[in-house]
Amino acid sequence: MSTAELHTLTGAYALHALPEDERLAFERHLGACEACAQEVQELSATAARLGLAVSATPPPALRARVLRDITTVRQEPPPHGRSSRSAASSGRAGRWSTYALAACVAAAAAFGGVAVWQNQVAQDARQETDRAQQHNEQVARVLTASDATTSAAELGDGARGTVVVSQSVNRAVFLTSDMARPPGGKVYQLWFDDGGTMRSAGLMNPSATDDAVLLDGPVDHASGMGITVEPAGGSDRPTSDPVALVEFRNA
Repeated sequence: MSTAELHTLTGAYALHALPEDERLAFERHLGACEACAQEVQELSATAARLGLAVSATPPPALRARVLRDITTVRQEPPPHGRSSRSAASSGRAGRWSTYALAACVAAAAAFGGVAVWQNQVAQDARQETDRAQQHNEQVARVLTASDATTSAAELGDGARGTVVVSQSVNRAVFLTSDMARPPGGKVYQLWFDDGGTMRSAGLMNPSATDDAVLLDGPVDHASGMGITVEPAGGSDRPTSDPVALVEFRNA
């Protein structure tokens, strides 16, 4: 296997996707290639975050309130051993029974509401998890593609960025490490460079310093990518000087 071919195996190695003979060959290469060692470190850190699932804990306020209210409702005593009562006492007992029944109905409705709400939360979490899984699978496809190429960029203040491009998948992934957060009310926006025309490739998470971003849209004939600081929500075209410009490396 040639050195050029070994350079393309960083993503597959980070995801433990190499057969034994290629893994051993790549590890021998890794000891002498500082660039590949750095890429493997960054890709491994990113891969470790890909399996994180979204979870939600239901707030206890509604359940606690229902349980508290139930304790204030007087329950009708059992019928055994009771002497005959006046019509007024029977009327009071009937009213308390009605109140207890109403409280039980209210409690059932409240807990039913909690159940419906919890079911909706669970369904939303499943959908979010499904989206995260699809995103992770697309990222993994790019990182492990046989024709994947990597290009690195210095982002200032010790931050590093690596873009991985696969022409066969026609997608690109941008990996960041120790990237400074954008100013308040701003966001990092990614762009494909289509022969000097910048095409939006999505927004980065403003609170993430280490991230793996699947660029929006196909690579097609883009020769590189850029990063700018834009107002929250993004812009139709770049409005600031680029934080970095990265030229794609040919396979």
